Order: sequence, then structure tokens, then C-alpha cells
Amino acid sequence: MQIVTTISVWLIPCIILVILLTAVWRKIPAYEEFVEGGKEGLKMSISLLPFLLGMMVAISILRSSGALDAFIGLLQPFLEKVGFPAEITPLALIRPISGTAALSVTSEMIELYGPDSFLGRLASTMQGSTDTTLYILTVYFGAVGIKKMGDALKVGLIADFIGIIVSVIVVSWMFL
Repeated sequence: MQIVTTISVWLIPCIILVILLTAVWRKIPAYEEFVEGGKEGLKMSISLLPFLLGMMVAISILRSSGALDAFIGLLQPFLEKVGFPAEITPLALIRPISGTAALSVTSEMIELYGPDSFLGRLASTMQGSTDTTLYILTVYFGAVGIKKMGDALKVGLIADFIGIIVSVIVVSWMFL
């Protein structure tokens, strides 16, 4: 476990150092490029606001209406039979839609069960092993005008599904 901690502490600084050394070697003005990228990022974030607002409203309606809880109630008997913890289901369903909503669910689970509990560790692992596929497609693809996103949706949701399943397997294997 000590080696993992050491690698995680040094990995990002080493990557940044390699990038800076490569920029110096290729005579690329790294700071100027960084500032230019920041300007482009700011322009993009302003263009993303309408898409982001629409997604946030949709997520809020889904959670507030009780539709999410009703759907989980329908799935619960099946999930229990296959060994999937019912308590983690809201996170598994909401994570591909919204990172903020998923972080809220993860925070609630950690507060309720504790960070070192099985469910706390599972929620944290799932949070890091999956992505906000529908959010990415809606916001970023919408911002650049991509209309055909069927293949990206399929691949993203398959990757999320695999991340969810592997999270349960790995956390069960390591902590049970």
C-alpha cells in the first residue's frame, strides 16, 4: 500500500515536469500556451451555460419528484438477487447523468455510513471509476454542434456499466 501512496503523491508533479521539459526542448512557450488555453476554456464555459442549466433542472426534477426513488424500488429485488447493494443504486443511476448530483449522493452515503465503511468505499470507488456520460454528451457535444452521438452514447454507457460492476467486485474483494 505504501508504494501506491508514493506513486500517487509523485505522479502528477512528474507528469507536469515532463510536459514542461518537453516544451523547453521543443522551444514551445509553455506559459503563453497555458494562458491561451485558459482564454479558450473561459469562452467555452460561457457557451456551455445554457446546456448546463438545462441538465441541472432536469436532474433536480428527477430527484425531487420521487421518480428516481420509485425506479430504484422497482429494481431492488433483482439487484439483491445478483448481489448488488441496493443502497448504492441511486449513485449508479445518477452518475452517468450528473457529476454534481452523484457527488451529492456520494457525500450523503459517506455521511450516513462513514468513509471507511463498505458502502462509503464503494461509493468513492464508483465515483472515480465512472463518468458523467449523458452530461458530457449533452454539454460538450451540444456546445460544438455534434448532432450524431449514438456511438459515443453506447460506448460511454457501456464503460459506465463496466465501471459500476468492477467497482462492486473490487471493493467487495478488497474490503469484505
